[in-house]
Amino acid sequence: MNVHLITIGDEILIGQIIDTNSAWMGRELNYHGIRINGISTVGDDEADIEYALSHGLREADAVLMTGGLGPTKDDITKKVLAQFVGTELRLHEPTFERIQRFFERLGRKTTEAHRLQSYLPASSEVLVNRMGTAPGMWLEHEGKVIVSMPGVPYEMEYLMEHEVIPRLKKRYRPTPIVHQTLLTAGIGESHIAERIADLEEALPPHIKLAYLPNLGQVRLRLSARGLDEAQLQRELEQEMQKIRNRLSDIVFGQGTERLEEVVGRQLKEQGLQLCTAESCTGGYLSHLITSVPGSSAYFKGGIIAYSNELKMNELGVHSATLEEHGAVSEATVREMAEGARQRYGTDIAIAVSGIAGPGGGSEEKPVGTIWMAVSTPQFTEAFLLKAGKDRLKNIQYAGSHGLNFIRRMLVRQTAEAE
Repeated sequence: MNVHLITIGDEILIGQIIDTNSAWMGRELNYHGIRINGISTVGDDEADIEYALSHGLREADAVLMTGGLGPTKDDITKKVLAQFVGTELRLHEPTFERIQRFFERLGRKTTEAHRLQSYLPASSEVLVNRMGTAPGMWLEHEGKVIVSMPGVPYEMEYLMEHEVIPRLKKRYRPTPIVHQTLLTAGIGESHIAERIADLEEALPPHIKLAYLPNLGQVRLRLSARGLDEAQLQRELEQEMQKIRNRLSDIVFGQGTERLEEVVGRQLKEQGLQLCTAESCTGGYLSHLITSVPGSSAYFKGGIIAYSNELKMNELGVHSATLEEHGAVSEATVREMAEGARQRYGTDIAIAVSGIAGPGGGSEEKPVGTIWMAVSTPQFTEAFLLKAGKDRLKNIQYAGSHGLNFIRRMLVRQTAEAE
């Protein structure tokens, strides 16, 4: 089956907010074998919404809409839907009663706007939104389906998971599609493609490989569509294992795992403590590490040594090192990592210093020059990263490579211990 997505709101068109709803819905629907054939974004305008509906229904079996269901005057989706399917708006008493109970629990009274919010197209089937006040609506029109949901992401996600996807699958019985995802870090997609070109060429026609790059990481997704879901899973596992074996040095996980979770698990399993010494990343690396629940078991803390003064006074970097090599150099990050490890008494320390940009670069050290070092009691190893000219991307890129630097070191230590 085919589905067309429509997101509604002037705030999306003018860039005030980013349309994350379409990305989420596209991903989830695809997992269930439901194909997205188009995405439209329109403002809070009756004619534009009607045009998007007409276009979507011509091209797809169902149209899923988000936005425009709030209690304010600019929320016009229900009015347009009623006109489009040729029905009237009627007060839906159960919805109004639920809204009243919701606000009573908050110690507040409902307003006339909330009562008006409870007027729904008479021919719609109400989808109860247990995450908010605006209900979802399921409408049948000329043999096709129209679904309207709130634009608030967590409300839309609840309705999709508990109401919309199960109903779509029951009605249209889409052909199953199965995915497996392998996660890599450290090299780009073109280099990966070279390394597995023969494996990709040998894939059966019904199995497709997609490269999904991000900063410092690439996801490899195998997808297969067919009637026998169990058989598809077995085939994907076999093909994915071939790719995993070929790329074993850069694979860090699978599915939805995050690199910071994998590193945290390695540290915890080995009973090791980590600290950070950051300059150009400004604490971003520490943020990634501490975004994992339970990170206090292996992360002791760190320092943002942005100035040379702090590098010397807090981390023991020698003034002669800074004078001779500069803050962005192999020698400096080595001393930063060793100083942090000794000062904070950890098993491992990682240090980062670079030129994030957009200014501050030179011919010798252009913007995007980033040095990092990992120090253990046995050795200190440094690594030069050459990034681009965008400051935020450089910081994120360094964070990803920093985590992978730690991961590779932990893998090496485990191998040497065996």
